[in-house]
Amino acid sequence: MNRCFRAVSRMAAVYLILFCVHAAAAPPPDYMEGMMEPYREVKISSQVPGIIDQVLVERGDLVKKGQVVAKLRAGVEKADVELATVQVGFARRKLDRNKELFAKEQISANENDEIETELKKGEAVLEQATAKLEMRNIRSTVDGVVVKRELTAGEYVGDKPILTIAQIDPLNVEVVVPVKRYGSIVKGMFAEVRPEAPVGGSYTGRVVIVDRVVDAASGTFGIRVELPNPTLSLPAGLKCRVRFYRK
Repeated sequence: MNRCFRAVSRMAAVYLILFCVHAAAAPPPDYMEGMMEPYREVKISSQVPGIIDQVLVERGDLVKKGQVVAKLRAGVEKADVELATVQVGFARRKLDRNKELFAKEQISANENDEIETELKKGEAVLEQATAKLEMRNIRSTVDGVVVKRELTAGEYVGDKPILTIAQIDPLNVEVVVPVKRYGSIVKGMFAEVRPEAPVGGSYTGRVVIVDRVVDAASGTFGIRVELPNPTLSLPAGLKCRVRFYRK
């Protein structure tokens, strides 16, 4: 009888330990399911149609705002810049040569004005040609990661995007909350975000959006948490658990 009692006691102790371990590992009941998403996704296209000469990044590459990610063929535009540069150089030299003549009144004010106007027109043409050439460089409009490459060298660019870039600093954490919590979660509150394995860890964000329309079918409403991700160590697309609190 004593032996049976001891066996039962040992089993009870084991179950108690397992229960305590599970309770310690499991998140508190006020955690809710969430999804970590990019702050925004931007489709990078071209201001002008043309043939792609180079795509300089691949899927998974990190890019900076303003970085050239692709180039269109630009032979004509480069030639226009070179021609306009030559014309501006000639106009400047001509103006310099005639400064002394104008000072000695050997050319009229009208002739001098024509030379200055010729230089200004040349500079305007050069500026325009340079701008057209720059439009053949396709630049990223955000800091982010390339998530999709739509086109490659030799393909024609019209309305279709060349790349899709996701901005992942910060991340948006979208949480669906039961309607019974409506009013208890407000904009500006803090949120503890726990990404699923294998990332894990605990991170702090803040509530930036609280939906004002409840979904009647599910009895829920949406919350958006903005989660800083300066080192880009947190990937988008992970499930997570979120707890809201005030400091």
